[in-house]
Amino acid sequence: MKISYKPFELELKHPFSISKFTRTSTPLMLLKIHYGDIFGYGEASMVPYMGESYETAQAFLKQVDLSQFKHPFNFEEIIAYLDGIAPGQPAIKAAIDIALNDINGKILNKPCYEIYGADPLKMPVTSYTIGIDTPEVIREKLKDAEQFKVIKVKLGRDNDREIIQTIRSMTNVPLYVDANQGWTDRIQAIDLIYWLHQQGVVLIEQPMDKNDPDGNAWLTARSPIPLLADEAVQRLGDMEKLKGAYHGINVKLMKSCGMYEGHQMILKARTFGMKVLIGCMSETSCATLAAAALAPLCNWADLDGPWLTKNNPFTDPKFEDGRYTLTQLPGLGLQGITSGLFP
Repeated sequence: MKISYKPFELELKHPFSISKFTRTSTPLMLLKIHYGDIFGYGEASMVPYMGESYETAQAFLKQVDLSQFKHPFNFEEIIAYLDGIAPGQPAIKAAIDIALNDINGKILNKPCYEIYGADPLKMPVTSYTIGIDTPEVIREKLKDAEQFKVIKVKLGRDNDREIIQTIRSMTNVPLYVDANQGWTDRIQAIDLIYWLHQQGVVLIEQPMDKNDPDGNAWLTARSPIPLLADEAVQRLGDMEKLKGAYHGINVKLMKSCGMYEGHQMILKARTFGMKVLIGCMSETSCATLAAAALAPLCNWADLDGPWLTKNNPFTDPKFEDGRYTLTQLPGLGLQGITSGLFP
């Protein structure tokens, strides 16, 4: 197998702010794996706080030799091989996993969602994310979200209530909240959670610091809204420590090293009695379609990557009535791959 790759700067429509930083673009590594005459496509979205970059991705890819792996692919063995090359770096490992899943589907002539046992008729609505901003900019962002049935709101600073009130002045759709570890006081947090419940908030991601399991568990025991681990969970091995601390998890392929382990995390969450949100980083249609293939297995979806960006290099996924519409195309079903995009 041969790997081709291309660095790509994904530009955001609006500056994107969460509790601790702001960015206007995201570095990606777009991947193409050649398996005989079949091509598979993958993507690494390397958001800065995860510590990956063009340099780390290129250095990793130079060490990868996939020639030892033949179809049918043993994805558990492949991920173990990638982990053996270097620790961490889940995004570039996810790019490889996604491309191999694309190849697998094309060889089997089946869409990835069918291979993973996901029913497209059970596709949840996906949310549109509004970053922390001024009321004026938030109102402008909401105009871009008119086709969405759910809004996800970034909180975690001192203007949380103002942000919610601004959104509620324009729409009554259900809300997801992501505090990104921004809350530090348990009493203030639980008071805010009850207020958010009154405002129609459906779930809250990572309310307190990921290294404060007692604080998060204290909130979980008292919250009328499901609280989900986000920064506190990346890979399957992180799951055991979450029991009792959260009602559910947020699975992101860029943290789980791709579709195979992301699927394993969904299954593990079910054995714990936990709910699942499948989310994304800033992503193109490629990684979004990979996550959308698993979304029908989850309670909620937050897969708005292509709609938050200005230069998606692929055709936007099919999207109707607030949901992704999965096609019968084999593999990921990625379309609009322009000539010259890959070397």
